[in-house]
Amino acid sequence: MRGTKTGVTAAFAATALLLTGCQGALGSGGGRNSNGPITLGMAIPTSGSSAATGPYMKNGAQLAIDEINAKGGVLGRKLKLDVQDSACDPKTAVTAANKLVAAGVTVSVGGYCSSATLPTLSVFGKADVPMVIPAANSAELFSQHLPNVFLINGTGVQQAQAAVEWMAKQKATRVALVDDNTSYSTDITKRTKAAVEAAGSGMKTVLRESVNAGESDYSSNVDAIVSAKPDFVYWTGYYQEGGLIIRQLRQAGYHGKIMVADGNVDTKLINIAGKKNAQGVYATMTETPDTLTSAGSWIADYKKKFGSEPGPYSLQSYDAVRVAAKAIGDAKSTDGKKIESALMKIDGFSLFSGPLKFTSDHTLSTGGFRILQVSDTKFTLADDLQS
Repeated sequence: MRGTKTGVTAAFAATALLLTGCQGALGSGGGRNSNGPITLGMAIPTSGSSAATGPYMKNGAQLAIDEINAKGGVLGRKLKLDVQDSACDPKTAVTAANKLVAAGVTVSVGGYCSSATLPTLSVFGKADVPMVIPAANSAELFSQHLPNVFLINGTGVQQAQAAVEWMAKQKATRVALVDDNTSYSTDITKRTKAAVEAAGSGMKTVLRESVNAGESDYSSNVDAIVSAKPDFVYWTGYYQEGGLIIRQLRQAGYHGKIMVADGNVDTKLINIAGKKNAQGVYATMTETPDTLTSAGSWIADYKKKFGSEPGPYSLQSYDAVRVAAKAIGDAKSTDGKKIESALMKIDGFSLFSGPLKFTSDHTLSTGGFRILQVSDTKFTLADDLQS
């Protein structure tokens, strides 16, 4: 079910009343800067090949914090955002997580690349810091059943299901799956392959190819793809390599359909692939500001504050802060265990993706994936997969 701006606004107002009504009620976790602001930590890429996504996430989170603070904050205290660079690199992300723990963050609201987010789980877990992850969605994040880890993006399982549903609608018969050997990417290809085999719709996987991220020449991979004669290619890595692979596939004479996973939904993919080459490329993606018709006033607020258009995962980061704030308010405490318990009890809290209720795996009850398509210089909604 889709969220609506009206539903989100109403839920936000109710949450603000709850939070301001809990002034001064601190639990055993109040030692985390109990006399100052409640700090939310955010490890996101602000450098490296995925750096373009970082500002969208930071701005979305900051917008929510400013709105909550304008209503009186949480437990009578202001919220504060501490952003550290994960660079989509495991070692850098661990350093970022340790910095956030040392700064006394109450909840982590970051996490973009799954491979970089995974090693931070133990850092935040040992420090008893709940994680509300807005973007990273590999099954490895929740398969460990850690009590402090919650995802508010659709999972790789749900993304694979959406991909295969769309391939079937497009009457694909020969599918090539291409990943970049990262946890996020291989998780999607593995699950897509299984879903293709289970679909019973005449589709088959003719190739599963892995590339080395960070290279500029993928000609050997492209040759393998073209030789397999697929009519549908699904790339599950990130936009830097995705743009190059799309361009090189078209240059090699591949005329079949191409789809990319959610780590590619950025105009930089179009720039790297070349506008002509990118036209018609599909993407599996959760809500973006451009495709959510009910987000008009939210987009206006974002543009007024930051002077730029919102982008991928700005909505999810905005909602991650709201979820964290609601849990702190419901728990009437900054104690990690109490916040975890409050997160699990949330039922029907309105997000842009729809009413929130976590599964026993701490994932969304519904993934909310839809199909986008490149048209001119933007990703536009092709199918919401609701029927």
